[in-house]
Amino acid sequence: MNALPPARQLSVAIIGGGFSGAAVAWHLARGPERLSISVIEPRPVIGGGLAYSSQEPSHRVNVPAVRMSMAPDDAQHFARWLAASGEIKRDADALWTNGDVFPRRRVFGRYVAEQLAPYLKSGAIRHVKAQATRVVQEANGAGWTVHTAAGAVTADIVVLAATHPQPGIPDALASLTEAPGFVADPYAASALAGIGPEASVLIVGSGLTSADMVAELDRRGHRGRILALSRRGLRSRGHPDARGEPFGDFASVPATTALGLLKTIRATLAAARHAGANWQSVFDQLRSQGAALWAALAPRERARLVRHLRVFWDVHRFRIAPQVAEVLERRQAAGTFDTIAARLVASNDEEDGLAVSFQRRGRTAIETVRFDAVINTTGPAHGQALQSNPALRSLAEAGLVRADAYRLGIDTSLGSRAIGRDGRPVATLLVAGPLARGTFGELMGLPEVARHAQSVAAEVVRLIEAAPKPGATAGFR
Repeated sequence: MNALPPARQLSVAIIGGGFSGAAVAWHLARGPERLSISVIEPRPVIGGGLAYSSQEPSHRVNVPAVRMSMAPDDAQHFARWLAASGEIKRDADALWTNGDVFPRRRVFGRYVAEQLAPYLKSGAIRHVKAQATRVVQEANGAGWTVHTAAGAVTADIVVLAATHPQPGIPDALASLTEAPGFVADPYAASALAGIGPEASVLIVGSGLTSADMVAELDRRGHRGRILALSRRGLRSRGHPDARGEPFGDFASVPATTALGLLKTIRATLAAARHAGANWQSVFDQLRSQGAALWAALAPRERARLVRHLRVFWDVHRFRIAPQVAEVLERRQAAGTFDTIAARLVASNDEEDGLAVSFQRRGRTAIETVRFDAVINTTGPAHGQALQSNPALRSLAEAGLVRADAYRLGIDTSLGSRAIGRDGRPVATLLVAGPLARGTFGELMGLPEVARHAQSVAAEVVRLIEAAPKPGATAGFR
């Protein structure tokens, strides 16, 4: 096991300044004085990341504000800030009919940035405005060097909190990558600005990002035809008119197989209907007990769960804001939006449009339809994170990280240490946020990510407290 050297002040480098990295830095800055913190994030502000940097007004948080907080032990932390900020008065549409508030995503990003501001001003946290390109462990495990375009950052401890990878482009759309009407990154600035009001649009994917794209196009005055296509044609579900308490118990005697878990969920949904509770309350309980459920499954059963049930879990678990759901329902009623289940077959950039061929689920015929624009919303390619992110790739090539067995991200120990090629955890290399979900299961929603960030910060503190004081002899692996 690596040991930290004796030093009056130890240093931690956090790679990624989205919510995960920002939350880890915030917890650490409020902790030991023997620590200097660097957050390596190319965006101008820490805390937004991919999810909360969008300046698009129609992009809203997809859970009520009362369920969002940087502080896991203070559920009302964000709600109080929001009430005092004046944002609700400036954005009347944020307040839904049932009293829940769904602010714009950039507002939550501003909240996170304001929590970090005092520590950035004092120098307790340093923002390195660059992308990490390579991470090198020094000889004998005695520290790290993170290379960036702004220079090298040395650290005793590294936390990997990289943002979500960009969506992978399906092979069937590879021929469109250079076409003017193809949108590979839907969250890039002004990604949809070139799509005209009457344009016909194909959205590949039917989850949260797909819904965001429909809402944004609608806000921009688009009135043309929109078709969302995914393998199963499942749309993200909405929120109930009235929130209820979590319903059911999945953790006392957790299922040990994917099929057993499915049967328990179905039985609990039936019990909820009988008791007058909504299905969302059942999934809220599943979410809160997700770590225990995942831990009870053997690796083979986890793989089955991901392969067969993940898509159903995602559309029920990741709900869309009611303001966005209203747009989808209005457009569907008007006949200008539809969702189909189909697989992509081929595509071609032609003079009269982008020709996309697909086969509807349950049919043998292949249809070819021309669109003015194609938007790729297939979701973050977490399974490709070690190849697409240069810092993670350098660690993988050095044998210091490896992909988890389910292709969800990085393999970690229960203490959030990255596991190297040799199967051993690397004591001073930690993983925070969704890239660790292969170990912890449910680790995509903000409450779970916030708790995990707090846990990772606590692991860093334990490392610091165990480090020898100046004058003592340090040991290394």
